[in-house]
Amino acid sequence: MAASCARTLGKVGWSLLDSAAVRRSGSVSSLLGQVSAHGFRRAFGTGGPGIRSKLVSLRAGRPGGGGRLLGCAFLLGGGLGLYQTVRFSVQQHRAEEDTKVSPLRSPAGGGLTLTLYQYKTCPFCSKVRAFLDFHGLPYEIVEVNPVMRQEIKWSAYRKVPILMVNGDVQLNDSSVIISSLSTFLVNKDKSISEILRCYPQMKSVNESGKEVTEYNNKYWLMLSEDETADVYPEKGMQKEEMKWRQWADNWLVHLISPNVYRSTGEALASFDYIVREGKFGTFEGFFAKYVGAAAMYLISKRLKSRHNLQDDVRQDLYKAVNDWVAAIGKNRKFMGGERPNLADLAVFGVLRVMEGLQAFDDMMENTKVKFWYRRMERATLNHQGQH
Repeated sequence: MAASCARTLGKVGWSLLDSAAVRRSGSVSSLLGQVSAHGFRRAFGTGGPGIRSKLVSLRAGRPGGGGRLLGCAFLLGGGLGLYQTVRFSVQQHRAEEDTKVSPLRSPAGGGLTLTLYQYKTCPFCSKVRAFLDFHGLPYEIVEVNPVMRQEIKWSAYRKVPILMVNGDVQLNDSSVIISSLSTFLVNKDKSISEILRCYPQMKSVNESGKEVTEYNNKYWLMLSEDETADVYPEKGMQKEEMKWRQWADNWLVHLISPNVYRSTGEALASFDYIVREGKFGTFEGFFAKYVGAAAMYLISKRLKSRHNLQDDVRQDLYKAVNDWVAAIGKNRKFMGGERPNLADLAVFGVLRVMEGLQAFDDMMENTKVKFWYRRMERATLNHQGQH
């Protein structure tokens, strides 16, 4: 997350410098033109096409002066953040090499060796971890540096999560990963490679002209009629699970970033967390925290408009969470009944990335999600889905 923000700050700086250089009057309209929601999203992994918008208007005493000053500040903050991130990445890599263990194999997963390439604070990666933990599937984590992404330079697919199975089968997209492994845990007659063929890639161009990759059938489990009846014993259970898994991907994740950076205070608190995680020094942390928080606060407003959220984005979060709890109802512990299903794990994984921030505390206090959430914590920590 820190690396993502460093990269974003650098882009903001260059845009401001370029913008300031061409101004001919005393009114300087600064452009955050090269900042896309893609860079911002990497902090909390919300997905979707990039955003290019004019967000800042500055008044300066002379043409370009204010823009150049602010641009330099952003560049310095981004540069320092990038330096610290790379340094921390090297330190982390050395520490991991010192403590490296043999590949983790899972008896529950039929002896699978699993390696998860992730960003720690990405909701989609958190979904996959929730699934693996619930089912007691041991896995090795490779934390990907969002700036260089050297850890996945071997992959044509440049997003996370990526799950490598037995070192040679690559699973992309969090929902495909979860559906494939769920199918395998029920029907071990088919290999992961065979199951993966049921989720073909479809490439298309989105409204911004960017090529995107989608996967057919990604919310389906590829089971026989008898197997499906065992997994979904009650009518409508499968359809309900698919509906809410899709809801978590297409709506809930888009509420995370606007809520985390809702106000300047919350943006500062979020960047304080980023600085602590990245182990910034005092001087470096100052620029990464204050300049970065200002940039992300502005961009969060654009995201709010993009997704048609209310002025107080907390209300959208509260409504979404309460809708989820209402769908579970009073007579079930989980949407899956006595134990979580894939929708439970998806929603839990998305919400979990806000832990430790004000948005999470407000959600727990002002919605009815607390008891379900605590049950989900216990279920994943205790590997209650382990076969």
